[in-house]
Amino acid sequence: MAETNFVDYVKIYTKSGNGGAGSTHLHRAKYVAKGGPDGGDGGRGGHVILRGNAQMWTLLHLRYQKHVKAEHGGAGSKNLSTGADGSDVILDVPLGTIAKDEETGEVLFEIVDDGEERILRQGGKGGLGNANFKSPTNQTPRYAQPGEEGSEGWNILELKVLADVGLVGFPNAGKSTLLSVITAAKPKIANYAFTTLVPNLGIVNYRDFQSFVMADIPGIIEGAAEGKGIGHRFLRHIERNAMLLFLIPADTEDLNKEYQILLSELEKFNPELLDKQRLLAITKSDMLDDELIEEMKLQLPKVDYVFISSVAQMGLQELKDKIWAKIKTIKEIF
Repeated sequence: MAETNFVDYVKIYTKSGNGGAGSTHLHRAKYVAKGGPDGGDGGRGGHVILRGNAQMWTLLHLRYQKHVKAEHGGAGSKNLSTGADGSDVILDVPLGTIAKDEETGEVLFEIVDDGEERILRQGGKGGLGNANFKSPTNQTPRYAQPGEEGSEGWNILELKVLADVGLVGFPNAGKSTLLSVITAAKPKIANYAFTTLVPNLGIVNYRDFQSFVMADIPGIIEGAAEGKGIGHRFLRHIERNAMLLFLIPADTEDLNKEYQILLSELEKFNPELLDKQRLLAITKSDMLDDELIEEMKLQLPKVDYVFISSVAQMGLQELKDKIWAKIKTIKEIF
């Protein structure tokens, strides 16, 4: 998935269809000079609908589709004929897409299941024909309802990446390297901050033909919860991961302090993120000897941990075993 092809935020103008007008027709036939009202109802205006599609990973297809308009409903006609409903516009979106009202910022709904359909803009109701207004005291009503107008306005669609494991760490913590080694994903890797600007997903093969999905998410920095760096873009994606794998390089001056900063940024953005299962991986551990590893263990935070090196293929099977055990626990709970 190329960086230029990953879009996780779009702003689109949506308009549902107007309802069709009801008919004021009066029945006329060869031997019926003054028939009663037989005007039909107007048809419903088309909805604008979002539909979950598990095969999609990006909102790229909506980037240049700035205006989305559904069809108007047809007018009612004689012989109590109801007008045709306006055609709905259905927009396929990836799972984890959130729809918001652009003006108020209100979250309208989130698409989480494949095939799930939610109405973003409700089409206007069709107007009632004059046949609905007939009564003993008004046997020939010559009026009908106009159709309701549809709604329109700007909407924001945001995507939260859905994965079993989300990688959390500062820039250059080794997240992209790990993903490239244990999956078939090919993220961009370089020795400078924010190499990863968009999430990368990879499938990790496990024992007995099992697998899980890992997401390499843009690196966090102190102050990310206030929007520094690419903070909010990063933190939004973290919410959709079942568990979090924290990566801290072995040559970090204070491992415990860096871990606490990462936790603090997650908590400030959304305290519920701290309820997720966590695992700490000390990366670049091939530069450590056994004695130094034992010393470092005494300084580590109270969290399950593993020492790894993606380049030297060190500790990767133990890492996958620990991840799988936690994922299995999560699935048993839910």
